[in-house]
Amino acid sequence: MMGIGRVWFRNGLAATALALGTIAAALAQGATSPPALILAVHPYLPAAELLKRFAPLARALGQAAGRPVVVRVGSTYDEQIDAIGTDSVDLAYMGPAPYVILVGKYGVKPLLGRQVVDGDPLLHGEIIVRQDSAIQTLQDLKGRRFAFGDPESTTSAVLPAYLLHSAGVPASALASSKYLGSHKNVALAVLAGDYDAGAVKEEVFEAFAARGLRTIAAEPPVPDHVIVASRKLPASLVDTLRSTLLDLGRTPGGRAALAAIETGLGTFVAARDSDYDGLRSLMRKPVPPGR
Repeated sequence: MMGIGRVWFRNGLAATALALGTIAAALAQGATSPPALILAVHPYLPAAELLKRFAPLARALGQAAGRPVVVRVGSTYDEQIDAIGTDSVDLAYMGPAPYVILVGKYGVKPLLGRQVVDGDPLLHGEIIVRQDSAIQTLQDLKGRRFAFGDPESTTSAVLPAYLLHSAGVPASALASSKYLGSHKNVALAVLAGDYDAGAVKEEVFEAFAARGLRTIAAEPPVPDHVIVASRKLPASLVDTLRSTLLDLGRTPGGRAALAAIETGLGTFVAARDSDYDGLRSLMRKPVPPGR
């Protein structure tokens, strides 16, 4: 079986153009230069898009740390959870549910900050259908085909499973369901008519709504994404990275780096593990369909 470190090296090759330039710059500084830090991102969007979105943040953190920061995108959410859990990467940008899973499996790790989008510290998701669909309510999903994202995704698996369960639509009541990986895959599959409904984060719904999607239910909001640090990093470096992240919203360059990740992302705020206790409690209840 391929180890976590090798898996992330393999996936890092998808970032060759970005990573080689960063590493070459580091090598030019001499053999004694500190090694690059790895920032792991879960594949909630296509890898090429995520590499582009997170490059400005990586540069900002790298400048503060005095060493390059390389962005790597895993092929699954589980890979990212295990990579930061085993300290095979240095930093991880994590969704709420993967973070809860991480702590349950590996224990609490240092937190750098939690994101705030458009002044809202909560993450929102939507249950979507085509504009021309006859489906109006969650109960109408009985006997229908449903598309999820990754099994560990907060808004495209964990929360929609809870919402369906609460509405009296268990897995057995669906005609079929499937995990399609990314949020964009879900949106495109519903638009194409391959599935009658699906679940995506609000940002993705808004990006595809004009192409023929509408929402039939909003998911319960939960605290938004968080950046986690490896326990192997020196405390002084973690403090430097944390203060840099929390201060990004105060400068034009920092705000541009944040907005590159997501439109409306204006700042990161201090995060505590207890911020996710409500979600942690919810995740103990239903089991997502197909698991």
